[in-house]
Amino acid sequence: MAWISVPRPVLVAPRELPRRKLASVAGRATLIHAITHIEFNAINLAWDAVYRFRGMPPEYYADWVRVADEEAYHFGLLRERLRQLGYDYGDFPAHNGLWEMARDTAHDVLVRMALVPRVLEARGLDVTPGMMTRLREAGDDETVALLEIILRDEIGHVEIGSRWFRWACAQRGVEAEPAFRELVARYLKGRIKGPFHHEARLQAGFSAEELAVLEHMDGAT
Repeated sequence: MAWISVPRPVLVAPRELPRRKLASVAGRATLIHAITHIEFNAINLAWDAVYRFRGMPPEYYADWVRVADEEAYHFGLLRERLRQLGYDYGDFPAHNGLWEMARDTAHDVLVRMALVPRVLEARGLDVTPGMMTRLREAGDDETVALLEIILRDEIGHVEIGSRWFRWACAQRGVEAEPAFRELVARYLKGRIKGPFHHEARLQAGFSAEELAVLEHMDGAT
């Protein structure tokens, strides 16, 4: 009898993901697994940005190779933490939202830089401090220390996306802030969730005007 290999993790709709309290080891592992899956996707996204978009300046490729390397480092840290808790990557279901957006933006580097680093990955800047607080309250200082490293690095990754988004806009004679607003409205149908970590997003290349637009979109949903 031939064994059939089932890909892991099993990919499901976001609403089907398990929700568990962080007071239990399984609950913390579920959260860590979700972050680990994001980091796994981020490795592929960075390499895809290197491979897919030709004719960019050498600095663009150097930036995204560095991002891929750092995302792989994050993935390794989190996977080791899962193993310490008795689990491994693939033990829980996950969703595929990041990679779906990669496919939707594969046709244009400007669109990719606007929506993957500056919307989906930037969401991590907003939610990570809250996760750290909850994990600290649950007594999981080891995972908090890993998230501190990841948050620091992710600010830099989003800033790289911001920088190359503005570069692409300048090359085409497009104003960056209206372009960003239009792309968010078109691809995400205005579905933006707050609250936003203003300090981290400003460090990551967002303008005060862009943050005001995001706040307005959040309030309109």
